[in-house]
Formats: sequence, structure tokens, C-alpha cells
Amino acid sequence: MTTPSNKIIRLKDGSKAPASFPVIISASRATDVPAFFADWFAQRLKAGYCAWVNPFNAHQKMVVGFAKTRAIVFWSKNPKPLIPYLPLVEDMGIGYYFQFTLNDYRAEGLEPSVPRLEKRLETFHALSERLGPDRVVWRYDPLLIGPTLSAETLLERINTVADQLAGATRKLVVSFADISAYRKVQSNLGRMGQGYRELTAEEMAHIATGLRDLKARTGLTVATCAEGLDLGAYGIEHNRCIDDDLLAQLYPEDTALMAHLGRAQDDLFAQPGQAKKDPGQRKECGCIVSKDIGAYNTCPHLCTYCYANAAKESVIANYRRHVPEGEMMIPRDSASKDSGSHTQTLPLQRFK
Repeated sequence: MTTPSNKIIRLKDGSKAPASFPVIISASRATDVPAFFADWFAQRLKAGYCAWVNPFNAHQKMVVGFAKTRAIVFWSKNPKPLIPYLPLVEDMGIGYYFQFTLNDYRAEGLEPSVPRLEKRLETFHALSERLGPDRVVWRYDPLLIGPTLSAETLLERINTVADQLAGATRKLVVSFADISAYRKVQSNLGRMGQGYRELTAEEMAHIATGLRDLKARTGLTVATCAEGLDLGAYGIEHNRCIDDDLLAQLYPEDTALMAHLGRAQDDLFAQPGQAKKDPGQRKECGCIVSKDIGAYNTCPHLCTYCYANAAKESVIANYRRHVPEGEMMIPRDSASKDSGSHTQTLPLQRFK
């Protein structure tokens, strides 16, 4: 692995570039790295760095080095393609866990390109058997209302999936759809023409009551993601998806990680929760600081409620330009100057 020297890293072409060396990597809130970019991720991990472009400033390119990385949080709806590469992560001494979104929305067409529920359940159990239930966090999010989705229907589906995941996870994380906050989401759902909407206060309370009952029945911890609504009266916590408490529980012997989290063994005054909240996330988000290496408009799951994709056409165009050997997930031009390789031609039926 390329090692850091005064925040400078040597790139593939021999040139040098300024770099950041984050301790915690998020892979990724912006796209499904495990499902669609597993080969690229593994090659970048071996190389010791990747290139990343600020989604809010296309001229700002950053090099992210992995030499100091002690933990990775993977976000996915289908992490199966990444499983063969997990030994690589482990051999490099990097800790990790999964945020695994497992919804039941395919019948509504809200998740048109995710595998069948049965296949995703198989993958969830396979991961849990390998890693243990603490390292595979179940997400059922977002929750939204539509022609075939009432609050009661949502609870029925959550309970059904919970029964099928018995023993495979310790925590369920939910969120309520913020449709009005994202024009892209409004546009994508509007194209379906079926009147999907956010939950009312009464519907949220109904969901919270049902989740309280599920918690009592299954023993799962239940938490909300980036919600300002306080559901503590129902026994529902505010979640930290990039979670210092979970990392401390999983990797207490990693002295570099513990020092980063403010929990060094020789620090008599270290207390849980001292890790810095990520200022780049929403106010309601409880995540600690990490570096996300994903890119928007690149996830071929094409979920219609997703804030990370603007339009199907741009996703397809971007994904066709992806080069697994490239330093950047999506090269800035079709010539793929950063990798020296030709871009892939991907079959359109993958996106139907």
C-alpha cells in the first residue's frame, strides 16, 4: 500500500498529489459500492488510494489515501458481489460492518433492479454467519405511503422480514421518507403517477407503536436514521449509522481506532460519545466523521425514492463509463484518462 508522507501520495502515473488519509471510510451513502463497484473498490484498496470529486464542486478533485484507514462502513442493498473481497479487507487489518437495506418494495416498482427478496435474505444470512449479527445492521428505509402501502401494510412487511432475519441481526433502523425535501425524489416518484407521499403524524405514531411491539417480540434494538422526531417514548433510539459505540464494541483492541474515537486505553477521562459528529451531514444525523468515497447518479438499483440519483438516463450513462481499473469511480470523460483503460460497454438489459 502507498504510504502517506506529509499528506502527499504518489499516483499510478508516478505523479504526486495532496491527499487526505481518513480513519473511517463510508462506502457509500451516494451509491451502492458493494453491489456495483466491488471490483473497483478492491483494486483501489490494493493501490492504497482512490480519487474522488466533490459532488457540489466538479472542479474539486480529492485523493483519498487508505494508509491510516482503520474502519469501513459499507452501505448496500445487495452486498453479495463484495463478499469475495472481504478477506482482502481483513488481511489489511481494517475493521468493517454493513448497513444492509432490506425492504420489500419490488411489487410496487419502487426498487426495480434489486434482486428478489429471497436472494437478498440469503445474502443477509450469509453475511451474518460470517461476521456475526452485530456487524450486519438491518435497515428498512425509507418508509412511505402509496396506493398499496398503508402504515399497517408497512408494519406487516417489516414484521415478516424480521421473522425471516431472526438471529441474523441485532438492530433495525428505519427512516420516514422526506419527499418534499428533494426535488429529484419528487420528480422520480411523480413519474410513477401513483400518489406516493410522506407519512402523517398519526401514521408515524402507528408505525412507532408497531415497532415498539416488534422490539418486545424479537429483542431487536430499533432506531431511526436522521429523524428529528423523538420516539423515545416508544423505546426507539436515534441512530448513528457511522457509529463510534459500535466500532468500540467491535474493535476495542485497535489502539489507533480507539485513539481516533477518543477512547484510548490510557485516557482515564475518555467517555463514550466523544467522537466528533460529522458536520457535513444533516443536523438530525448522528453519524461521526467519515470520508465517503461514492458518487451520485451512479447506482443502477434505480430506486424511485432515492435522493442520490437524478434520472435513470444519467445513471446509465455514468455507469457505462465506469472503469474498474480507474482511480476514480466514474472518470471525468469517456476517454478515461485517469486509468489508461477503455471504458466498459454494459448491457442495457441490466437496467430494465
